[in-house]
Amino acid sequence: MLWSLIKITAFILAVTALTYGAMMLYDVDGGATVAVAGIEFRLTTLEMVFGLVALVVAVWIGLKLLALLVATFHFLNGDETAISRYFDRNRERKGYQALSEGMLALASGEGHLAMTKAARAEKYLGKPQLTNLLTAQAAEMTGDKRKAEITYKKLLSDESTRFVGVRGILKQKLAEGQTELALKLAQKAFALKPDHAETQDVLLQLQAETADWKGARNTLGAKLKTGTLPRDVHRRRDAVLALSEARDVLDDGKTIEAREAAIEANRLSPDLIPAAIMAARGYIEQSSPRYAARVLTKTWNAQPHPDLATVFAEIVPDETAEARLKRFAKLTKSTPDHPETKMLMAELHIAAEDFPAAKRDIAGLVETDPTMRSLTLMAAIERGAGADDSVVRGWLTRALTAPRGPQWICDNCHHIHTHWGPTCQNCGSFDTLSWKRPPFGEMPMPSGTELLPLVVGPQDQDHVTEAAVITDETPK
Repeated sequence: MLWSLIKITAFILAVTALTYGAMMLYDVDGGATVAVAGIEFRLTTLEMVFGLVALVVAVWIGLKLLALLVATFHFLNGDETAISRYFDRNRERKGYQALSEGMLALASGEGHLAMTKAARAEKYLGKPQLTNLLTAQAAEMTGDKRKAEITYKKLLSDESTRFVGVRGILKQKLAEGQTELALKLAQKAFALKPDHAETQDVLLQLQAETADWKGARNTLGAKLKTGTLPRDVHRRRDAVLALSEARDVLDDGKTIEAREAAIEANRLSPDLIPAAIMAARGYIEQSSPRYAARVLTKTWNAQPHPDLATVFAEIVPDETAEARLKRFAKLTKSTPDHPETKMLMAELHIAAEDFPAAKRDIAGLVETDPTMRSLTLMAAIERGAGADDSVVRGWLTRALTAPRGPQWICDNCHHIHTHWGPTCQNCGSFDTLSWKRPPFGEMPMPSGTELLPLVVGPQDQDHVTEAAVITDETPK
């Protein structure tokens, strides 16, 4: 409606301007005299302008007639398509002009105009593989999802545009949250064009979300073959998928297969903490403590983590506190200054009731890098050393407001996770969880209470349960 009003207004203004210009030319004095075959014609200024316009139009028509005569001449000389080509050239010119205008309108955000130009281009060109794509994208821009889907389905009938149609419908289903249908479409798009990087990424993420670990590993292999994924990143992500596959196998009760898959995951990426944990426990079940210790030590040297210490303690579960201190020295000797090493050694000295040594382990840490865990450990040390309750509660008070420390955090959306997983629970990104400090805020305190009786005494435990901030990973 608005566009029609604009056109009517423009027409009225043009007629008004031409009328006004003609009146101005009519009032201009002077003119010209033209002599033809001895006959003189007196022309006014207005008549001269009209004559010039008529001459230009006549020349243009003459050129068109000349081109038609040439085409007719070729037709009469045996070129059966000469005349049809003459008319087709005009149609193609108009069609491609409308197509280019539609593309410009689409690029400038004018969706409705782009659809109008696409319809005009189809009228002249008759090439739906071009115009349907323009129509579908313009319909998406204007929010007409139904028209866009119908147009994308038209592209499926042509082999040359089938991939584009599948990809367009896939994007719609992803936006609508129809994961199951989107996965089937992604598989179809991947089959049509396996080297398309975007399709590979979409399919990989959908397979990870639906726990299709075997399919995801095949897709990851395709990314490596096509050069869209560096080899080191492929090894890391293949290890993540192998570990996830091992977890599923373990849930099904196939412990031997799970153990082998976990060992493979650790071989592919030795610095992947969950893979090292599962592989080490597999070696423990095989009565191979030396291999378990080797796996855990290698991963600890790359990234100290409390879960690694927990499994390292499981290698010899019934040893004395003094023997455990001696054995853990082999685990921590390469990372003596790491905060996790200091807190681990403090916990071990507390278990051995060597409170002065525990205090030396952690004294500098609570001043330079205080966390819930380190401050609560200091409270436990003070309690074990016989300090007043006010001193113990002072450390606990600081612990309640201290940062939690490193956690599993998504590199993409910064969502904090309680446990590691192959995909982010918040944004669905694959292999984005890292063990690091949160860039903002803090999560609720952990629920572990192993050292609570030592910190506050059995008689006061019910009053300060909320202050228990020792993590569940403390070695037993």
